[in-house]
Amino acid sequence: MQTHDIRQRFLDHFQRNGHRVVPSASLILDDPNLLFVNAGMVPFKPFFLGEAPPPSPTATSVQKCVRTLDIDEVGKTTRHNTFFQMAGNFSFGDYFKDGAIQLAWELVTKPASEGGYGLDESVLWTTVYEDDDEAYDLWHNKIGVPKSRIIRLGKGPNFWSMGVPGPCGPCSEILIDRGPRYGPEFIDQGDGEEPDGDRYMEFWNLVFMQNLRGEGTGKTDFPILGDLPAKSIDTGMGIERVAMLLQGVPNVYETDLIRPVIAKAEELSGRRYGADQIDDVRFRVIADHARSGVMLVGDGVTPGNEARGYVLRRLLRRIVRSIRLLGVQEPVLGEFTQVVADAMAPSYPELKTDFDRIDAVMRAEEDAFLATLSSGSRIFDTAAQETRSGGSTQLPGDKAFQLHDTFGFPIDLTLEMAAEQGLTVDEEGFRTLMAEQRNRAKADAAARKTGHGDLTVYRSVLEQHGPTEFLGYTDLQSQARVVGLLVGGRPVAKAGAGTEVELVLDRTPFYAEGGGQIADTGRLLSAGAELAVSDVQRSVPGLFVHRATVVSGEIGLDDVVEAEVDVARRNAIQRSHSATHLVHAAVRGAYGKRAAQAGSLNSPGRMRFDFTTPGPVSGSVLAEVEEEVNAYLQEDVEVKSFTTTMDKAIELGAMALFGEKYGDSVRVVDMGEYSRELCGGTHVRNIAQLGVVKLVGDASIGSGVHRVEALVGMDAVRYINKEHLLVTQLADQFKVPAAELPERISGVLAKLKAAEKTIEQLRVGEVLRSAGDIADRAIQLGELSVIAEQIPDGVPAGDLRALATEVRNRLGSRPGVVALFSVDPDAGKVAFVLATTSAARDLGHAAGKLVPSFAGDLGARGGGKPDMAQGGGDNPGGVPAAIAALHRSLGGS
Repeated sequence: MQTHDIRQRFLDHFQRNGHRVVPSASLILDDPNLLFVNAGMVPFKPFFLGEAPPPSPTATSVQKCVRTLDIDEVGKTTRHNTFFQMAGNFSFGDYFKDGAIQLAWELVTKPASEGGYGLDESVLWTTVYEDDDEAYDLWHNKIGVPKSRIIRLGKGPNFWSMGVPGPCGPCSEILIDRGPRYGPEFIDQGDGEEPDGDRYMEFWNLVFMQNLRGEGTGKTDFPILGDLPAKSIDTGMGIERVAMLLQGVPNVYETDLIRPVIAKAEELSGRRYGADQIDDVRFRVIADHARSGVMLVGDGVTPGNEARGYVLRRLLRRIVRSIRLLGVQEPVLGEFTQVVADAMAPSYPELKTDFDRIDAVMRAEEDAFLATLSSGSRIFDTAAQETRSGGSTQLPGDKAFQLHDTFGFPIDLTLEMAAEQGLTVDEEGFRTLMAEQRNRAKADAAARKTGHGDLTVYRSVLEQHGPTEFLGYTDLQSQARVVGLLVGGRPVAKAGAGTEVELVLDRTPFYAEGGGQIADTGRLLSAGAELAVSDVQRSVPGLFVHRATVVSGEIGLDDVVEAEVDVARRNAIQRSHSATHLVHAAVRGAYGKRAAQAGSLNSPGRMRFDFTTPGPVSGSVLAEVEEEVNAYLQEDVEVKSFTTTMDKAIELGAMALFGEKYGDSVRVVDMGEYSRELCGGTHVRNIAQLGVVKLVGDASIGSGVHRVEALVGMDAVRYINKEHLLVTQLADQFKVPAAELPERISGVLAKLKAAEKTIEQLRVGEVLRSAGDIADRAIQLGELSVIAEQIPDGVPAGDLRALATEVRNRLGSRPGVVALFSVDPDAGKVAFVLATTSAARDLGHAAGKLVPSFAGDLGARGGGKPDMAQGGGDNPGGVPAAIAALHRSLGGS
């Protein structure tokens, strides 16, 4: 049974049983605790947490998921994927354990001819939470699973929570016995021991949300506070695991949607999967990561050095490294992208419609990494040289970690390069640093998670008073009632002058930060108080939280206030937001669909717009973008907004942004045929209100991502006026018309460059003129003519090298060693150059090998080739001692 069929059978089964089919959400959602969606229930969290009412009492979905905590285990296990599809059915206070168990068992065991999976009941096992007698009874008495195949497990494996205070409950898993080929037989001793996961593989987890948990850390150390008023169901069935079972293959990498990538890697490398265990891991890494990379890029993630971008970059670089270890040196990501898109498109058609952009991002990242390999290799060579110079044959762990963390070098690459140079690597030190980094990341994630605990009070306000009514699309001033008042995160009845407070109003004209648009500011006036509003956030969906300072008087819960938005500031922000839509449209017109929005910021009079691009961005094209946008502003087009269904919006040509979460009902902002986007922000009534849009900067901010910044309205006019004044002043100073300034300035710069070159030649000539006198001061140490002295301060390193070369030339055919030292007293540094003649080298005196004899006296590091070495240190006072040490090493006293 093919994976797409497995997926569809799941959705069809639950739709027939009254569930609403919900499409997969994006892999990136606005959740501070998650880099990526990592479980099927994540998009439904607001319903389980009571932050929003569910659109229907039951639902089913197949959700795209990415988990990368155990990325190093990919390819080594039989069932680990970074990207996977989690099928689930959900009940929000509707059916509970009985319904969930019966629905799951029916789908799993019903014959394939009747729409089920047709798994043999005799090899199916189940687990229940240790004291969940109700689930145990249902499995045994209602479904008919023998007691010998029902296992009771403890809180760790079989009790689920979100990791924060809120809904939780016991789990029940469905496992399949894959037979003795995969491990020994399990006999339940009643001690809570889990069976081996390879043989007794879990593929469906049923979570019975029936309890409320309190504060705590980890998976087990939290109290159960009581029962939930409405019991719910959350299940997760791994599509890839079921595909492995139904297709009769030993691991998830050989299923129908992943195996084609391995086949392409076999074709490119000429090696065969299954012939070598080490190669097999590389094949699997390539297949898994290629799929994850394509799906992440498809959802708008771009490679970078932080957060989501860093994870994606690491995945893609592991592919490149793995294929190189299989003997392929040429770029390959484009090949794998095509295979993944072809395999996954039947379930995710956007991979086809957006293929050009995805392919461009993947190829650009590979090109960047190949360049990084080149530069990183130079860093490695330096580290290897320093290791050998210090008399060691082991590259330190911190160097290996630096190569990994800064340059994206996988440790196996460092190990291989070290072995090629006769070195080992301190792997233990490397892994210690990696563990420390992982622990810091986990601690940071745990710290972020505590934010959910602080949301309890907001959820309480939401439950009591409902969502905040937003009036800001039409009104900038309105009356409202204070339904929530907090100080320091705690509810209070009143707050006096000077207090920083958070207020929830039953209705508000203030826009809460979101969609790239910053929050409104303004003031709240009650009968007895005035407050200055500095920020507005949606702390939980539907609830607007106003952060304010009580300027005077006292504000209290249930007070009626007059809410007034700062109108001038709001208008300036709206102009920026509308300008962003127009710049987006113009950029897509110039670069095509591959130029997708990757972020924005709309503040008063200024906008920032990030977009993906596979190649360099031309300044001339951006000038055309600016001209096109300003030309459109002359069209006097009315800006309209309306609410419609998602399908209708897409049919009308509205653009949806990557990573944004949309419901069935969406808001469309229409600026004529030129720009039509899904957007919840506020905008001008007519594009003519923008006045003028002026691009003032652009830069690459990461692999395949470009940023443009622009000023809008009067801010743009002031900028243009300032630039005009500057040009006028320059024209006056150069005494030419403004149009001739570029040519005149170029001429002046050319003359300056020529003058600097002449000065440099004179300075170098002055330095070299002393070469003869220095050569005459050579002393004889045995067969060697030796010159070791400090020259006048301040000679740059380049000139010092030229002088040492010239002095060496003056020694002619004599065996000679020249060591010159120059001190920079202001910087507290010393530079040195050591040069040897050919005759000296014939006697065994190589420049690079002589450096260690005196470098310690200078606090220096350095090295070089046999004919010349150079370096620098931070102990200028050590020059006399360094000279003496060099003399001793050459046979002097």
